[in-house]
Formats: sequence, C-alpha cells, structure tokens
Amino acid sequence: MSRNSWGRTVMTDQADALRSLMRFRNAGQEPLQTRVITVTSGKGGVGKSNFSLNFALSLQKLGKRVLVFDADMGMANIDVLMGTSAPYNLVHLLRREKAIREIIHEGPLGLHFIAGGSGFHDLLDLSDRELDYFGEQIGKLHGHYDLILFDTGAGLSRETVRFITAAQETVVVTTPEPTSITDAYALIKMVRSMNHDVDFKLVVNRAADNREGRQTADKISLVAKQFLSLDLPLLGIIPDDAHVPKAVKRQVPFTIAYPGGSASRAVEEIARAFISTPSAKKSGGIRGFFERMFRQR
Repeated sequence: MSRNSWGRTVMTDQADALRSLMRFRNAGQEPLQTRVITVTSGKGGVGKSNFSLNFALSLQKLGKRVLVFDADMGMANIDVLMGTSAPYNLVHLLRREKAIREIIHEGPLGLHFIAGGSGFHDLLDLSDRELDYFGEQIGKLHGHYDLILFDTGAGLSRETVRFITAAQETVVVTTPEPTSITDAYALIKMVRSMNHDVDFKLVVNRAADNREGRQTADKISLVAKQFLSLDLPLLGIIPDDAHVPKAVKRQVPFTIAYPGGSASRAVEEIARAFISTPSAKKSGGIRGFFERMFRQR
C-alpha cells in the first residue's frame, strides 16, 4: 500500500492507470509522439534514480504524460523513493501472469511507473514466442505517453548497454567526485567504442555551486570532444541540497516535499530545457526502442 498522502493504494491505482491510459483515445485525440529516454551513470551512489523520479515529475508538471520504467537490475528502488509498494512488476508480464496495463502503477501527480524486478534479467533471454508476446504488450504503450523514461543500473552491464543504445537519448548523471567523473567518461567511451550512435546529455548532481558544476561538465566534455570526437551537451546542474536526503528519509520525492529547494528548482529548470530541445535522430517511439534493443541479440 502507498504510505503517502497521494495515497490511494497501488492496488486500486491499477484500474485508474488503465482508465488514464485510454482516456485520450476515447476522447478522440491523436496518438502522442513518444520520446524514449535512458537515464544512467558510470557508478552507483550519484543520485541517478532520485534524479530520474524528480525529473519525470517535473516533466509531468509541465503537462507531459510520462511513464517511468525502473530498469535498475538488482537495485530497483523508484517505488521506494515514492513510498509505495508495487504488487506487480515486469516479471509478472514476462510470465504472462499480468497484462501490461496491470503492471503500470500510479504515483504522485498521476505519474505512471513500472516497478523493477528480476524480470529484466529474463528480458534479454526471451524465446521468439515470448518476445512476440512481450513486443505485442509493450506496443500497446505506443502513442500513449509523451516520454518514457528508463532508469537503468549504474555502470556498464550488458543490460545497461542495450538500454543506452536503443533509446533515443541518454542522460548521464555524474557528481564532481573524481571517481564519478572518471566512471561517467568510461561509460561514454565504452559505448562509443562499440560504434553506437548515442545522443548523450550530461547532468551534474550535488555540485557545491554552479562554478563547480561547470568545471565538472567541462572535464568530461572536453575529453569527449578531444578523444571521442563527441559533443556532450550539459543539460543542467543540480546543487548539493540538504533537503534531498531529508526527502529520501521521508520517502517523498524532493520536488514535492521541498518544491522551493535549490535542487527542486534546478531539476524543474532541467525539465524545461529538455522539452525545449528537439527529439533525437532515432525514431519509432517505444516500438522502435525495443526493435533496436532486441536487434542486438
């Protein structure tokens, strides 16, 4: 059950999520041009999942329909950050125990999310028959969301590479710590060495001030330009804000718990900057994403 004040239980939210998913179809609206984003990091502990959640909520506040897909194998915690407990996740879909609409849950501000689980390990080893069913179910999401955001695991696992190379855009989250900078660049370099054309964007989290954030971004982008011939635009800088760990302890997203905090204002600015930029070169929405993902099998 949900622990927070937005708090209809996740069980009852399943029906609401389905009704919400189908609402604009019944209203005769045109299908949305879904933009598929991966959020990742070179190492754990940089605030990637917390950024993903609050970024999605900020996009939702700007009128975008957003689905968050928790793809962090082994460390899935998007539902924990929201103070919810999702009864169904991707593994229930892969086992054909639930349909796609039944594993979509509703969080604060009506944000839709699919909870993570061990099912993602199975995802890369589906039989052709299982893959057809999975593709059919995922295809039902096509055109229902403005943005689908995949929060991947940290580091360069086989699964994370699949998500990065299949998405239209990838946001890399780093901090000013030297190990975080090194690992973020290593991730970008490794993907680049595999001859994948990935549209990377950078977010610097927990910066002492704007100057430190800029210096951190410059360290990565200048090396990427020199050695990888890669332009790495800075999407934004999030200051080190004491409100963030307080919100985590309360299990309330910090943009809701402390909307006037410096981190909240920064993430909302990042969301505005993101939607003002054109979508990346890759097309096909969610269907194109999964076609590219499984083309690598």
